[in-house]
Amino acid sequence: MQVCIFEDHHFRTFLPLVYFRPVYELRCGALSLREKIEACFTRPVVALHLRGDLAECYRDDHPGAAVNAMPKGDTWFINGRLVADGALARLVRGKRTEERAYLADGEIAAAYVRAKNVPSVIRSPGAPITAQNFQGIHSESFEGRFARYPWDLVSRSADEIANDFRRAKNAPRGPRPKIYRGAELLNRKNIVLGGGSVLKPGAVLDAEKGPIILGRDVTIMPNAVIEGPVFIGEHSIIKAGAKIYHGTSIGARCKVGGEVEASIIQSYSNKQHEGFLGHSYLGSWVNIGADTNTSDLKNTYGNVRVRLGDEEIDTGLQFVGLTMGDHSKTGINMMFDTGTVAGISCNLYGAGLPPKFVPSFSWGEKNALTVYNLDKSVETARRVMARRDVKMSEAYERLFRTVFLLTDPDRRNAGIA
Repeated sequence: MQVCIFEDHHFRTFLPLVYFRPVYELRCGALSLREKIEACFTRPVVALHLRGDLAECYRDDHPGAAVNAMPKGDTWFINGRLVADGALARLVRGKRTEERAYLADGEIAAAYVRAKNVPSVIRSPGAPITAQNFQGIHSESFEGRFARYPWDLVSRSADEIANDFRRAKNAPRGPRPKIYRGAELLNRKNIVLGGGSVLKPGAVLDAEKGPIILGRDVTIMPNAVIEGPVFIGEHSIIKAGAKIYHGTSIGARCKVGGEVEASIIQSYSNKQHEGFLGHSYLGSWVNIGADTNTSDLKNTYGNVRVRLGDEEIDTGLQFVGLTMGDHSKTGINMMFDTGTVAGISCNLYGAGLPPKFVPSFSWGEKNALTVYNLDKSVETARRVMARRDVKMSEAYERLFRTVFLLTDPDRRNAGIA
């Protein structure tokens, strides 16, 4: 089955998280949006359509992937913002002979396109695909669910971990995990332990209110408490005494401690120390300093409003914490107001709350932010990646520098020079 997973023009509402990745590589539950889509098909041949700026880097990170290539044959086009579930699986596994576009909330969620018309859909490789690309194809409604903002992914993560647990139970696990005497597993049937994972004495995995999934070679240090539903990716470490609560999804090769609730952390990020992270989304290569705390609930218990660029959005939610882009860092004892957004490669420290929108490449504290020098920012990122045995490619550095240019208007509008 030919499948093309694509980005549409709504990728902008997921900035700063998608400066270094397409929308469908964002995590929701135990899997990325792409992985959820692919799981709906039987042996799919997948083409990935994404912004031109990302293509070279994505090819480096996913060797063999068909990036911005023209699918051959009849093709299912799937919007990468779709949180795929059983409804999509039932749709795409049925036999199709006629072209059809499927709309969720008036937007293209999926479309079945005959081979001769595929080039008319992919009119410009590297440009977002919109409803205009499917003109002339008969449409009908579909009970699909889109994510439109980062907090949509966070608020759905607990339910998605439960959905993904059914797949995880049947996945190969490798070497037996090592469970030390004194580690406690509550509701063991609701826990998946990846091969080679280690549970130290005093660790508690409480799956009575939801499943817990550990990837391969995860280490849970002594006296850490994990309350499901929770996912922890391969080679990650949960520090001694950590408290990881429901709805938390942690990517591969992270180090996490302190108190974390209902948050998503992409791969290679650290929040090792005490401090609260709630209803937040962190990109990759983020480092959260000791005793950094995020607010995720207003004192009025009203809806949280979030500023994205020059637009302020009513989330409709009571709980929204921090959204932070890749390569950003906080000093010790930092505090973030409810619904704060911090961009790519920010270095934030000092007393008091920073602005609720911190442009990418900002350096400093509160009302004294300056531009983080691009060359120094790149060099710091290179060092951080090298510590995890990841070499910054030339393509990645070029993308880094491109993002600096793309985010210049945000800094100018904020008066950061």
